[in-house]
Amino acid sequence: MISFICGQVADTTENSVIIETGGIGYEVFMTGTAIEQAVRMEGKVKVHTYFHVREDAMQLYGFWNKDDLQMFRLLLGVNGIGPKAALGVLAGLTSDELRFAVLSDDVKALSKAPGIGKKTAQKLILELKDKLKLEDAFEKKLAHEQEAAVLAGADFHDGRQEAVEALTALGYSSSEALKAVRRVTDVDPGDVEAILKAALKQL
Repeated sequence: MISFICGQVADTTENSVIIETGGIGYEVFMTGTAIEQAVRMEGKVKVHTYFHVREDAMQLYGFWNKDDLQMFRLLLGVNGIGPKAALGVLAGLTSDELRFAVLSDDVKALSKAPGIGKKTAQKLILELKDKLKLEDAFEKKLAHEQEAAVLAGADFHDGRQEAVEALTALGYSSSEALKAVRRVTDVDPGDVEAILKAALKQL
């Protein structure tokens, strides 16, 4: 029903981020790491969401990228795993680590996630293994490593790095964001908003 929300980070709580858009503040439950990222963000952000409805509540769960959302959906397909447990797994393991843990029968790694015991970890492996492919896992891991390397290679010590982070939060890939920001040369390096506007024109 709600596939993503694009707006300003208005506030954060221990377990969620409040995204304001159109005069409404949406509470989106996220992992601790994702919430920490939200605190540092300025300007508009894009959060990919899962809308969970039950008899006594309607809740939004959010992720900075579609890959994490996809893994969250897969986890929900496992019998006995609810949204909080699925979010707990992704708080303890990245999507790449989760895929490799399942494909390599690594019960120990899965058991490290909050609220996941040995039996639940075995169930995760049993139910998810047929839905994951080793080739895809390697391809996605490589893509993520390349994006991280591109960002790490950006020797920015001013507003340009913040602009790159803001663009990736809007849904652009790290390499797209970096290229666009590097093309911006006639703007004050400390003016993040001006750099962002100029980079968006490039995109």
